[in-house]
Amino acid sequence: MLIVTGQIVATVAVLANAVVYGTDVCGAVIMRSVYRKLDDATVTISAGWGHYYGDKRMPVVGAGGVVTAVLTLVIALVAGQIGAAVAAGIAVAALLTWLAFYVRVAKPINTQQTAAAQSGIIPANARALQDKWDSILKYRVALQFIAIAGLCATLILF
Repeated sequence: MLIVTGQIVATVAVLANAVVYGTDVCGAVIMRSVYRKLDDATVTISAGWGHYYGDKRMPVVGAGGVVTAVLTLVIALVAGQIGAAVAAGIAVAALLTWLAFYVRVAKPINTQQTAAAQSGIIPANARALQDKWDSILKYRVALQFIAIAGLCATLILF
């Protein structure tokens, strides 16, 4: 029963993190190119309102993905499934690293762009803010990929 529970929790972790991964991939593959074509005010207003809604709606999914990944790791350890535990541990490490990038770089920019969108006052460093936000996308995408791959491996190894 413990292994089935671990598989169910790991599946929820995959699905939750897939939402975050897909969002980051969209940013890297589509939005980054779109924003390069727009003027600073349009980028800031568009990104700002996107962050406004994203920062309100995504934390439940993101936190759920991290919590279920940690639970997957704990269940694998308790069940004595060492391979699954190693794979889940890799996923958790990737997610915690992703979270550090988000908290230290992306979230402060999200807050500034949201304030600019709400006030209509475009900061002088608007393009630099977006460029900095974009600069960590490759890491965020790679880390989410590693996390989902680790969780999928966990499912296989349970």
